[in-house]
Amino acid sequence: MHTSVRVVGYKKTEFVDEVPSDRIINIKDLQVFQRLSPERNWFDTINALAANAEHTPAYYAIARLAMQMFGSSVAVTRGVAAVISLFVFPCVHWLCLELFAAPLVGWIAMALVAVSPIHVLYAQEARQYSLLTVTTLLASIAFLRAIRQKRKLSWGVYALTVVLGLYSHLLFLLVSFAHGVYLLLREQFCVTKNFLAYLIASLVAIATLTPWIILYFINASSIGEWTARAISFNTLIQRWLLNFTALFFDIQVSYNNVQFFDVEAGNDIQFNTNDILPYIITVFIVLVVYAFYILYSRTSTSSWLFLVTLLVVTSISLVLPDLISGGQRSSIARYLLPGYLAIQVAVAYLFANHLTASLKYLQQKVWQFILAIVLASGVVSCIVSAQAETWWNKYSSYYNPDVANIINQANQPLVISSQRRVSRITSLSYELDPQVSILLVSETEVPDDIKRFSEIFLFRPDAELQAKLQNNPKYKLELIHASGQLWIVQITA
Repeated sequence: MHTSVRVVGYKKTEFVDEVPSDRIINIKDLQVFQRLSPERNWFDTINALAANAEHTPAYYAIARLAMQMFGSSVAVTRGVAAVISLFVFPCVHWLCLELFAAPLVGWIAMALVAVSPIHVLYAQEARQYSLLTVTTLLASIAFLRAIRQKRKLSWGVYALTVVLGLYSHLLFLLVSFAHGVYLLLREQFCVTKNFLAYLIASLVAIATLTPWIILYFINASSIGEWTARAISFNTLIQRWLLNFTALFFDIQVSYNNVQFFDVEAGNDIQFNTNDILPYIITVFIVLVVYAFYILYSRTSTSSWLFLVTLLVVTSISLVLPDLISGGQRSSIARYLLPGYLAIQVAVAYLFANHLTASLKYLQQKVWQFILAIVLASGVVSCIVSAQAETWWNKYSSYYNPDVANIINQANQPLVISSQRRVSRITSLSYELDPQVSILLVSETEVPDDIKRFSEIFLFRPDAELQAKLQNNPKYKLELIHASGQLWIVQITA
């Protein structure tokens, strides 16, 4: 929803101000703000993105082009991410060739990524994370080739991939930084020609991002506030483990209709020792640790060090701020995708090595079986999540299907919410039946004509509106879905 609004050219404040308020509207009146119109051009799109400069504009520019060509449907905005994600396959294969010169590693890596639950989820999300994944791979390939070829042209190509990465997501800065750390370690902290070339390429690339960096700091006071919300240490660790396991097997397959992550209040589901979860996580931790051990012991320093650096630098840069000052940045799976790629390539090398090494016949069969199990785990996870109405990655809108189902069963329903929370009810509107009416309240006064509706619901109001209705003797509020923040409103006078 946020992506569509920005792509068509509305800032968040403009969306809130222009949406019809204090009168009864229908669902189409809300969704019109997510469709291209002659009144909103490319300049409006750039202005809308500049107001949320934590998201650099490459994906959104591609999405606008797609919407102009194919229409403004949800399928188009999600389809952009899906099409981009297909470039992951040749790129991860190419990266494996650069690292190991072993085609089999590349093929297994492609298979692991193809059925990886977390990659499949974000390959259909109307956001830039599939583009971040592709640019991480492209820049890493260009970086390794530039080191090997030691030519100005190769470093120029690397600079271009860094520009593309930075305009895909600001988190790509961590990928570029990881490349520099790797080069310093590889060159034993000597300032070589390669390192100077890396510095020049990186500085040139970052210089092209200067206008966006300025916008970012101008708007920094309102950017990413939710990521700094403190959560308990135990919750943080649990999220790390759940996100990590989703590389291979999505735990939610085993837990029906339960919200794993509560990014607003931090009240995540708490697993107990009797759950199957700890055992599944342990199996995959052992697999990954063993994969990095084999990588370290059987490949050159330049190969294993690259993957370790990419994983550690991109992860620890998010983990440390959470541990030092509090927050939940490192618990958001999509922010860790560059590091997750390093894990999957390491596991791909493990399987390729054990399937081709001079092991006993039975040992090779065991490793073939383990690979089949890992791939099957991903396939099952993707099949189940594809048929589900909601999934753990829909952090703050997880319960929208449940809420919509309650509202849709009502006869002549009206849904009330705060004008400031319009993004939440617009997201919900795609699950609502066409006959549902909407009322967005700009302040705290509710018009009298709501009496004509047989059933009235209050959905995710701000604190002021909720307090006003609760303290008004005319209304009685009954909470009917706590997690989805849905009340039924009865008029008593």
